[in-house]
Amino acid sequence: MPDPTQASHFSLTPIGIISSDYPDKFGVPRQPGLVTAASATLELVSPYNDPLCVRGLEDFSHLWVSFIFHRNPERWSPMVRPPRLGGNRKVGVFASRSPNRPNRLGLSLVALEQIDTRKGVRLHLKGADLVDGTPVIDIKPYLPWADSGTNARAGFAPASPGLLNVRFSEAAEKALQMRHDGQALRELICQVLEQDPRPAYHDDHSERVYGLPLRDVDVQFEMGQGTGGKRGIYVLRIASRG
Repeated sequence: MPDPTQASHFSLTPIGIISSDYPDKFGVPRQPGLVTAASATLELVSPYNDPLCVRGLEDFSHLWVSFIFHRNPERWSPMVRPPRLGGNRKVGVFASRSPNRPNRLGLSLVALEQIDTRKGVRLHLKGADLVDGTPVIDIKPYLPWADSGTNARAGFAPASPGLLNVRFSEAAEKALQMRHDGQALRELICQVLEQDPRPAYHDDHSERVYGLPLRDVDVQFEMGQGTGGKRGIYVLRIASRG
């Protein structure tokens, strides 16, 4: 039987870096594919930016992206508090998808929109849940017949989370109207906020104002009353970041 004290150590070299709509961890969707309006670019670095490395990849619609949670601390705990459980109940770290893991490894399924090989290799992605600057250590094509488990069980997260209603103040709407990409930015803001990016333990009735960086803007919002009296999110201001 192998001696666990003599376990091997491996070094990982990033093959590329992510540029995304998320300058900060706050606001990044908790799972990939939930915010389809989010765009990202994976730029491969030398020597992996040879177009030969991605020959044939254009035939696949989705990719598995293996990456490092580089913004998270190296410390970890055997028990974590998943947001889907309200931030109150604990489960084992390996029974969760928490970014606070022993090796800080992440895995995301993203849509492949385009491959640009004019200067190096850039992969244009959709639905990524990756913060700007994320180091990527591997990519693999997604195979629906092999990667989608039949009769799979999803434990404490059996379905996608419920969505909140998002409303915009007059000032926020005006700020969007003044941008050439206003409609696309509005869609991105809605899709991010309707997932409720706040920490799970925060009180819905709190008057706290939150600041969320997205693309080149700062979005300020608070909890409010949505359509039909349901709880929702109210966007107060949208300001460009200098």
